[in-house]
Amino acid sequence: MSQHIVVLGAGVVGTTTAFALAADGHRVTVIDRQPGPGLETSFANGAQISACHVKPWAEPGAPWQALKWMFQADAPLLIKPFRWDPDLWRWGLRFLTKCTAAQARESMNRALRIAIYSRSVLGAWRQQTNIQYDQVLRGILHIYRSPAEFEKGKALAARLSEFGLRQDILDPDACVACEPALAHLATRDLVGGILSPEDESGDAHRFTAELAKLAQARNVTFRFGETVKTIDRDGKRICGISTDRGYVEGDAVVLALGSFSPRLTRELGLNLPVYPAKGYSITAHVTKSDAAPTVSILDEARYMVFSRLGDRLRVAGTVELGGWSMDLDPVRVKPLLDNARETFPEASDYGEVAPWCGLRPATPDSLPIVGATSFENLFLNTGHGTLGWTMACGSAKVIADLIAGRQPEIDLEGLGIARFA
Repeated sequence: MSQHIVVLGAGVVGTTTAFALAADGHRVTVIDRQPGPGLETSFANGAQISACHVKPWAEPGAPWQALKWMFQADAPLLIKPFRWDPDLWRWGLRFLTKCTAAQARESMNRALRIAIYSRSVLGAWRQQTNIQYDQVLRGILHIYRSPAEFEKGKALAARLSEFGLRQDILDPDACVACEPALAHLATRDLVGGILSPEDESGDAHRFTAELAKLAQARNVTFRFGETVKTIDRDGKRICGISTDRGYVEGDAVVLALGSFSPRLTRELGLNLPVYPAKGYSITAHVTKSDAAPTVSILDEARYMVFSRLGDRLRVAGTVELGGWSMDLDPVRVKPLLDNARETFPEASDYGEVAPWCGLRPATPDSLPIVGATSFENLFLNTGHGTLGWTMACGSAKVIADLIAGRQPEIDLEGLGIARFA
């Protein structure tokens, strides 16, 4: 039965949700404070659709590593706990409880379930719509600069292979054969690599903008430049949405506001353990095509990704846990530029790069919060952390199935809000 569904948020998660709902014949209204789709966290991310890189942050050794990095301003993971921030402290305590081998295995198994499914949904939509977003379907190459890290990578690859995920172990020469732009590293700083050939890359913002156009053609209304103030309840039912421009009613509401989701659910008695993890990127113009990568690269030693988007090179990395500030710290940008110049020195003149930062909605176990709530017509699609682009299409399809009363195509155990009860 067709319904009117209100989706809060027009990032890649909210827009894919709207598209999936419209495909079911629903009338959909999307509300977002930005002037267009995908202009916050989805705007300039690492561009990887990395089902084979869903290892959770919370694992044995993570707390000690985070502690060592705490006083290093340009560290890959920077936590700022010495300020009044009860949200961070609560989040951090939950994170610590997840830092066991058993919890890490469980989180990874759950993440793989939705990431693999999402990749298949994206492939189906791409075939149906011929959507273009600077996609590269040649996989993701993980490169290693030390034998110890390479051995860890091979152990993880063996585990991924158990899930039917192909993992190709490459020596330095094979890495160069896969990506010739790495040739200068092969003789001095490249131990080996692992290719995940079924993974992908592409511009999340371009995808979101193009999908929004397709959604509009399917009876989706986007209300841009409108800020959600409250989600209003009547007993165990959501009765409407108050915004700075009026009031919106719907048969069901989907919350997909990323890091800002908890601010709207507290008054409903839903405490979402979602905290912003600020990530940074730079985008450089490619001036020498054959010196820039054509396969998306994940540098395991530097915690950075390199993705080719047409005539642009996207370099992304770092995590900063320090609140909701969108201030761009040049100290956090510098390692991205330095490593781009070192890894792909001739790909660009790097004279002008576009720095960016965005707040990724992180949960303590690195898993999204997808599914129904204690309110009969409120659904959650948030908390994807660094994997929003990877998991967006699958999460959207799950929400559409739930609203339609269908059994989702994957098991949702461990992916809903109930796991934090």
